[in-house]
Amino acid sequence: MQEPLLGAEGPDYDTFPESPPPSLGERTRVGALQNRRVFLATFAAVLGNFSFGYALVYTSPVIPALERSLDPNLSLTKVQASWFGSVFTLGAAAGGLSAMLLNDLLGRKLSIMFSAVPSVAGYALMAGARSLWMLLLGRTLTGFAGGLTAACIPVYVSEIAPPGVRGALGATPQLMAVFGSLSLYTLGLLLPWRWLAVAGEGPVLVMILLLSFMPNSPRFLLSRGRDAEALQALAWLRGADADIRWEFQQIQDNVQRQSSRVSWAEARDPHVCRPVAIAVLMRLLQQLTGITPILVYLQPIFHGTAVLLPPEDDAAIVGAVRLLSVLIAALTMDLAGRKVLLFVSATVMFAANVTLGLYIDLGPKPLAPNVTVGLSSEPLGGTEQPPAMPTSPLTLVPLLATMLFIMGYAMGWGPITWLLMSEILPLQARGVASGLCVLVSWLTAFALTKSFLLVVNAVGLQVPFYFFAAVCLVNLVFTGCCVPETKGRSLEQIESFFRSGRGSFQR
Repeated sequence: MQEPLLGAEGPDYDTFPESPPPSLGERTRVGALQNRRVFLATFAAVLGNFSFGYALVYTSPVIPALERSLDPNLSLTKVQASWFGSVFTLGAAAGGLSAMLLNDLLGRKLSIMFSAVPSVAGYALMAGARSLWMLLLGRTLTGFAGGLTAACIPVYVSEIAPPGVRGALGATPQLMAVFGSLSLYTLGLLLPWRWLAVAGEGPVLVMILLLSFMPNSPRFLLSRGRDAEALQALAWLRGADADIRWEFQQIQDNVQRQSSRVSWAEARDPHVCRPVAIAVLMRLLQQLTGITPILVYLQPIFHGTAVLLPPEDDAAIVGAVRLLSVLIAALTMDLAGRKVLLFVSATVMFAANVTLGLYIDLGPKPLAPNVTVGLSSEPLGGTEQPPAMPTSPLTLVPLLATMLFIMGYAMGWGPITWLLMSEILPLQARGVASGLCVLVSWLTAFALTKSFLLVVNAVGLQVPFYFFAAVCLVNLVFTGCCVPETKGRSLEQIESFFRSGRGSFQR
């Protein structure tokens, strides 16, 4: 049996050849590591992901609060609650669609800055909401901003980062999104729901301020013929001590080989459609693991199961575990490699989803399930299980299984899908294709989030988790067959691999 191309040695299998000359390349990489400016630019950009993560889970503490609201204009029914939870994803899909145009029209940096407009308006609407339409519109606008940043920020970060730390920096968008979610869960224990929306304005304003002083992506500037600005931006990012001549020449040669916009004929070429198909399918499979409905309805899910701790505390604990897991992934991504973490991630998520499904199906039932949200825990077979005592150790299972699921997701299929999207997409299609990935991702998320409560009410809370577990098995097969290993390779080397003309990753 022949060895797979990506793992083999020798000149015939040198898919990603080492970058000559080594002395100049090494000096460039070291200079970038010693220069803090690239980290500052990354931090300024990923503040948009902080706001995205914050807005995504805004409904987790707010839905229970609005269900108890005495104001008839704001009190949510089951249908209204499902719309309030899911409309964010429609906005995110529209943001991803807009990114297909804005990413290449305005550039990566200006597109990220533009996202602040709908974000600020959305938070303001929710903070001052007097009726349901204001809540839904505000949620849609923050979703639009999130979808736009989700498509633009990974591309910007990958294009300014040197290969040696691109994995770590590529994980920061997901890391900041997780930190934003954890901040929301924590503030949800302290602040009323209106003030949660007010607090969301802060990171957006700081992002605008910092990005005003950051350079645009050198690759984008070169693609627009602004060579002098591109050289200046690369010099600023790498620092005064770094020799950027070789890196700049590599980027310039790659840009000159491509047209500024991908044509329909070029889009059908395997070197373009193959990486785009991989990126789109990864985004689709990532959402089908169930991450968005689980995060959006985290507290209601805990209300619908027998849990030991209050659902609000459980949600905050899960948020903390998610943050820690993404941090671990960021530190190990350039050491362990992308594919290893994807395998581990899918395996852990599979085990967690099966555990949750079995617990809900066969385990103890909550004393007071949250029927308002619709997470009924009535067994499918009609056999009543005895209610769980609040002190039963078995009631820790939902929290532990959810923590395991979030940990698995955050270690691989969370950050790496965003990173690989920005790494494998060809430069000439990167703006349009990244928007397409986000569009597919959030349309899938909307379908799952909107149908989640309906499925739960029809067949039980355990069924979605069994479905998510089956998807995790598909993810394992997909990773083994289709996903390339990009650890330690420049974007130009990765693109050269897809231009090799091979139909697959086997010889």
